[in-house]
Amino acid sequence: MEFKDYYAVMGVEPTAPLKEIKTAYRRLARRYHPDVSSEADAESKFKEVAEAYEVLKDTERRAEYDELRLHRNDPHFGQRQAAYNTGGQQWHSSAGGGAHDFSDFFESFFGNRGAAAGHTSHRASQGVRGQDLEMELPIFLEETLAEQTRSISYKIPTLDASGRVGGETSKTLKVKIPAGVGDGERIRLKGQGAPGFAGGANGDLFLVIRIAPHPLFDVDGQNLQIVVPLAPWEAALGASIEMPTLTGKITLTIPAGSQTGQRLRIKGKGLVSKKGTGDLYAVLKVMMPPKPDEKMRALWQQLSEQAAFNPRAGWE
Repeated sequence: MEFKDYYAVMGVEPTAPLKEIKTAYRRLARRYHPDVSSEADAESKFKEVAEAYEVLKDTERRAEYDELRLHRNDPHFGQRQAAYNTGGQQWHSSAGGGAHDFSDFFESFFGNRGAAAGHTSHRASQGVRGQDLEMELPIFLEETLAEQTRSISYKIPTLDASGRVGGETSKTLKVKIPAGVGDGERIRLKGQGAPGFAGGANGDLFLVIRIAPHPLFDVDGQNLQIVVPLAPWEAALGASIEMPTLTGKITLTIPAGSQTGQRLRIKGKGLVSKKGTGDLYAVLKVMMPPKPDEKMRALWQQLSEQAAFNPRAGWE
C-alpha cells in the first residue's frame, strides 16, 4: 500500500506547529471545495486535504503518524500496517461536518479510532516495533579465514514520549564475524536496531559485509586467483619461485616451457566456506625485460637464430 505524506499534501514541514497546519487547511479547503472550485480534480484534492488535516490536527494521532512516517521505508512496514488495521470502519470527521471517503491508507491505520476524546489507541496497547537499521562493514580477505571480533559504532534514533524522533545517539557493540563470510552477506544482530515505542520490541541491526579489494588476489567464489609474472627464461627453463598466499609465502614450481595464461592450482589456499576451503590459482604471465642494450640484443638475436621457433605457425 502506498504511503501518504500528509505534510506534503498540506504543504507544510513535518515540524510545523498546529497553528500553521490549521491555516494551511483553511486555505486549501477554500481552494478545493467542490462547491466553489473550478479545478478539474478539486473534489479528490479536497478529500486529500481533509484526510491529512484529520490526522495532523490531533496531537495523539499526529504522533502515531509521525512514527509511521519514520518507518515508511522499513521492510516490516506491512507488518506495522497489519498491527494498526482494526477493520477499516468509516470515521465521522469534524473537519468537514460529515462522513468522508478516506483512502485505504487512512482506513488501515486510523479507520477505527473514532473522534471521541480520551480514546485509547490500538497502537499504544500493542506497541510498535522499532525500525531495522543497516550498515556496511568492510573487512579484508585475510579476515574471512577465521572468526573475527570487531567493535562497531553507529547511530540510532531516540524517541520522545509521543513516539516522535527527538534526535539520535551513538551506540557501540562488539560483534563476532564468522569465518567464511562473503561480499554482500548480511549478518543480523537481533534487537540492536532502533528502539520500539509503547512497549514494542527493538528493531534489528543488519551488517552488510563488504570485502575490500586486495592488491594481489581476485576472488572467484571460494577460489582465489593471482597473476604470477615470469621472466622469459623462467618460463622456458622452469623455476622455483616464492609467491604469496593469504596465510604466508610458499614455493611454487614453474614447469619448463610454461606459457602466458597457464593456470597452476595450489590446493586449499583459497577462501573458507561451510563446504571447505577453496583453492588458489596462479595465472602465469611472461614479462619481457626493459629495452635491451647492444649486448642483450645480440644474445636475443643469437637465441632467435638457434631456436628456429615460429609462434605463428598455426596460422599456416
